[in-house]
Amino acid sequence: MTTAARVIHSDPDILGGTTVFVGTRVPIKTLLDYLEAGDSLDIFLDRFPSVSREQAIAALELAKEMLTTYANSA
Repeated sequence: MTTAARVIHSDPDILGGTTVFVGTRVPIKTLLDYLEAGDSLDIFLDRFPSVSREQAIAALELAKEMLTTYANSA
């Protein structure tokens, strides 16, 4: 199982297929929105206790990897 599959999930029956943290109904975009607004990871985790710190960090690492790969291929 890939890191992405352990951290994020998309299912048409969960929030219409929105990408969420595995085992939750919390969209990945919500984490990014919190960080973009200047909130800390701790604030996000306090408000969404079904998301573990490990999941959030893994999702951010995936985003970093994807952005770095995209930038290097451009």
